[in-house]
Amino acid sequence: MQHSSDPARRRRVRTTLGVAVLTASALFGGTAAHGAAGPSGGETAAAGTAAAQSALQQRTIVRDDLQALFRQAGVRGTFALLDVKTGQTTVVDRRRAEQRLIPASTFKIPHALIALETGAVKDEKEVIPYGGKPQPFPEWEHDMNLGDAIRASNVPVFQTIARRIGVKREKQWVNRLGYGNRQIGTVVDQFWLEGPLEISATEQTRFLSRVARGQLPASQHNQRMVREMLKIEEKNGYSLYAKTGWGMSTKPGIGWWVGWVERGDRLYTFALNIDVNADEDTKKRIPLARELLSRLGALPAA
Repeated sequence: MQHSSDPARRRRVRTTLGVAVLTASALFGGTAAHGAAGPSGGETAAAGTAAAQSALQQRTIVRDDLQALFRQAGVRGTFALLDVKTGQTTVVDRRRAEQRLIPASTFKIPHALIALETGAVKDEKEVIPYGGKPQPFPEWEHDMNLGDAIRASNVPVFQTIARRIGVKREKQWVNRLGYGNRQIGTVVDQFWLEGPLEISATEQTRFLSRVARGQLPASQHNQRMVREMLKIEEKNGYSLYAKTGWGMSTKPGIGWWVGWVERGDRLYTFALNIDVNADEDTKKRIPLARELLSRLGALPAA
């Protein structure tokens, strides 16, 4: 009867498990990699990071042939699609897909969850004031509940929410959720609009995979509420959840459309961003992303 394995074998097993945890964290945006260096300290951590990066590279497909769709639309941008079941990511313009940019109103996805978790908003029915000042868009000049504010992408309502949450709790939650670069600075009602908060298209897909599966460190009830607010379409055997974003503080501006598709037993998360040189460019986000989703098999062929 064998009582135990030799020490060298135990070290090999622990190292292998550490690498596996790091790889999973890199692929799906978790936080398990923290403190996973194992008995070999820095050497094991470095090996684990290298293995995770290698695994991520092997699971990424570059489809720069699809840049033709961006050219046809007359915009520059990128697209990232994560097949959550296989862990495979498909990108158009890999360099840009990994470039962090301000999230603009795509941050309303985690922001709504933070609002509910902190109690800054009591529930999905509470009406939040927009502040009464003139706004760039007439639809923003209304008090709204959380769901309506997401659908209208009502910036002043979410600025009211941010001031209720406060800098300290915003920092805690952005870090807890592992969102983008986790930086919010000191101006509580501008950090997702003007920076310093930034996130890349590939990071968006990994974060959204956790949103879609209810895997964030928050109550299941509140996560479900946020998912329901994001649902925009259900037909032909699929459900589509999505949120737009338009960052106006940079030149050119940044236009986002992010979300996920549930289709049978498959889950696809996606993120598109484009340069916005004219207001009309924002109208190109959704048709372009839908065409890319169709070309890559996440949505049925048009």
